[in-house]
Amino acid sequence: MSTRKQDEPEIPRITSAPEPLGQDVARRQKRYLIQMGIRVLCFAIAVITWHHIPMWVSLFFIVGAVVLPYVAVIFANAGRERRDEETTFIDPREIGPGDHETHHLGGPSGGAR
Repeated sequence: MSTRKQDEPEIPRITSAPEPLGQDVARRQKRYLIQMGIRVLCFAIAVITWHHIPMWVSLFFIVGAVVLPYVAVIFANAGRERRDEETTFIDPREIGPGDHETHHLGGPSGGAR
């Protein structure tokens, strides 16, 4: 049970604080650079092994080199999502008619008088 009053603002907790922007950007840049390094390796392996191993293996590395930039950009842009734990969505059907609706609509039946 909480002893906090209803009108007191909630105190933010350090565990719910978002990651600092600088750390978030650095983490995304590092992940992007690793994925681009893997792409360069895929392309280099495909070029080096073109006539030395079965062609389907080289084509597999070429497909990896073509697809990785798209995946890397998607992951790099997927950062700092809002995490509003306080936000709740209420279905309008769950809200019962209040006094303001009764007076506004002209009575309990909703018709004009």
